[in-house]
Amino acid sequence: MKKLESSLKNMALALTGFSVVAGALLGWVNSVTAEPIAQANAKTLSDAIAVVVPGFDNNPAEAADTVEVNGAQYIIYKATKGGQPVGAAVQSASNGFGGPLTVLVGFDNDGNIIDYSLLSHSETPGLGSKAAEWFKKGAKGDITGKNPGQEPLTVSKDGGKIDAITASTITSRAFLLAVNNAYAAYKNQHVDSASGASQQAKPAEKCDTDTTNVEPVKE
Repeated sequence: MKKLESSLKNMALALTGFSVVAGALLGWVNSVTAEPIAQANAKTLSDAIAVVVPGFDNNPAEAADTVEVNGAQYIIYKATKGGQPVGAAVQSASNGFGGPLTVLVGFDNDGNIIDYSLLSHSETPGLGSKAAEWFKKGAKGDITGKNPGQEPLTVSKDGGKIDAITASTITSRAFLLAVNNAYAAYKNQHVDSASGASQQAKPAEKCDTDTTNVEPVKE
């Protein structure tokens, strides 16, 4: 068999052939894995909703509402039992020390916090990542049972009543802001972190990433 002459044309044809084959393989892999990945993600979400709003008999994930306020999006998963509302899980996000922090917060009908699940974060392992457990029931920064509409959740260093994660004040502020904004989206209110007042139909604040007046705390 005659050896192909090394030329720009032949190299271009070879690269094109490789690209076509690689693209076809990637497409096949994607088609095979897409459904299992989607199913796994759906189960993870359903499990998280069941943790933060227990006792429902509907499928909140199938009845999700997306609320956009001031450019920020919040997903609300409404939970019912026997056709009656028992609360909702609200997905909210803010910017922590290392980047975006996403939390799913469960509220009862009155807006009291049932539980939460930290869905994703970019915080420092061993410090900021403690947010996954620090604010749980019985923990030092316990937020369960609290109602951000009655009093916004803020760390004690800022005059609030919530103990910040040790050496992770920035993460704690970002986490609590996400929780306050989740409540605001749930109740369609704006919670003023300075006065604690709630006002109807005003946008929930996005996380303020300006750290000019924030004490430099290492995570």
